[in-house]
Amino acid sequence: MIERFLDLLSKEVPLTGENKDRIRAVCAKDRKKFLEPVCDTRLVSESQALRALGLLYGLPFMEELPLDHLNHDFTRIISRKFLKTYSVAPLIRDGRKGIIAVNDPSDLSVVDETARLAGIKAHSLVLAPKNQILLAINMLYDHTDGNVQQLVDDMEENDSLVIEDMEETADLLDDSGDDAPVIRLVNQMISKAAKAGASDIHIEPFQEVLKVRYRIDGIVYEMMTPPKLFQSALVSRIKVMAKMNIAEKRVPQDGRAQVRLGNQEIDLRISTVPTTYGERLVMRLLNKSGSFMSISEFGFSQENEALFRRIIRQNHGIVLVTGPTGSGKTTTLYAGLSEINTPDKTIITIEDPVEYNLQGIGQIQVNQKTGVTFAKGLRSIVRQDPDVILIGEIRDVETAEIAIQSALTGHLVFSTLHTNDAPGSVTRLVDLGVEPYLISSSVNHIIAQRLVRVLCPHCKEEYLLSEPDIKSLNGMGEEMLGRRVFKPGGCTRCFNTGYSGRQAIVEILALDDELKTLVLQTSDANRIREAAIEKGMVTLRRDGMKKVMDGITSIREVLRVTQE
Repeated sequence: MIERFLDLLSKEVPLTGENKDRIRAVCAKDRKKFLEPVCDTRLVSESQALRALGLLYGLPFMEELPLDHLNHDFTRIISRKFLKTYSVAPLIRDGRKGIIAVNDPSDLSVVDETARLAGIKAHSLVLAPKNQILLAINMLYDHTDGNVQQLVDDMEENDSLVIEDMEETADLLDDSGDDAPVIRLVNQMISKAAKAGASDIHIEPFQEVLKVRYRIDGIVYEMMTPPKLFQSALVSRIKVMAKMNIAEKRVPQDGRAQVRLGNQEIDLRISTVPTTYGERLVMRLLNKSGSFMSISEFGFSQENEALFRRIIRQNHGIVLVTGPTGSGKTTTLYAGLSEINTPDKTIITIEDPVEYNLQGIGQIQVNQKTGVTFAKGLRSIVRQDPDVILIGEIRDVETAEIAIQSALTGHLVFSTLHTNDAPGSVTRLVDLGVEPYLISSSVNHIIAQRLVRVLCPHCKEEYLLSEPDIKSLNGMGEEMLGRRVFKPGGCTRCFNTGYSGRQAIVEILALDDELKTLVLQTSDANRIREAAIEKGMVTLRRDGMKKVMDGITSIREVLRVTQE
């Protein structure tokens, strides 16, 4: 059987004799279940292995499962945990007919049991990637009575609520029928937020209502309104998870917790502040299991991507990434550092806070209590013989001047600033107290960045670009009148937002000799911008319009993030 599998696999991907021996070795450990060990070798992808298995067992393979208009009745009988454990998803549409998706076809008794419990009389069996099966299971159970709003309704009918400590990192996707309703509510709130790709959960108390909102792709959406009666229990439960003082409600508190969602590890950074109507709580979600994005995944245009790769390989000077909070500045810098992180380079960062651990890079956490500020930490970093330095943010003239001195003495320095565009960074540095001659002699490139939401590919709607659309762009792009572009629709896959994911738009200001001379003469951002555009700089809005023409985002989205 293994030899037949290898023959079929070889048709999907070229395998050397050595590679085949490695696969034989892992398959020999368990001759029945070898899909996961084969994928762990990283010699083949899961899809390639599943296609070969499909040919071996005579089963069709589906890269994506059909997840619309499904019957959810069986979810009252079969637990989510059972389906997750065996990676099987029953997809029923008409009556008692449907398909059952499995990840590993070696144990078909599980399929028979699933069909029996779900009441399926006739079904076809398909193979699917594990992430697609988990997505199907989560979508099925999110539409059942176990969803967030139903839990809220259940809580209204329940007079007593019990807050219990959860010392271990439990899997929040497992059924927790014996837990107190408030615990189940918090678990499902976090689970739903993670699946929606939310970066934050806001729990906001008002005079008569309690609102729970998620920030998804940079926009805050109201998701539910639990009864005001349960405000204290809800906040207390989260504070217990973060090991915060639940008795203290008059001062701000910060805490951290860690939860597991299937194979994902989620870090929660929790902050509370007292308000007139109770404690306001925000949870920041950081997916520790997610891999860092590579530069090619940012959505940069071909020209900007090539330029960015040249910028991060300079030997010395300052590279600034600018934009408002949440515009992806740190993610861009992390991607750049990861790409140039080679054994022949020493890279040290100072950040507030250190959000992700970068393998092979020294990272320093700012700590005001112990006196580790950006300026003091940077002074110490320079004595550590680094080649590349990342400063989380230039906040004052002291930090800026040390960064400049580091760049002038042969270091490559990356940092961030909060400005609206690239030319505005020069004005900002001058306002901080940095001399123009220091700016012109040290700063090489300034990158302004924004994140635009990507139109959901399943529901975006096509239309013709009209004159009012061109007018909203201040007349820019009149040549595009009548072009076919897209606008958001709304479906279950994108939580009815019309968007799914985000990409970066950038403007890159390269300070050549002429622009450096101009910086010595003036810090007027408008004059610097005009000169840069004459030299070929693509502005944020024009870069965004390229994405509109390519059907990636909408005009309204570009206007939202590039307000002038």
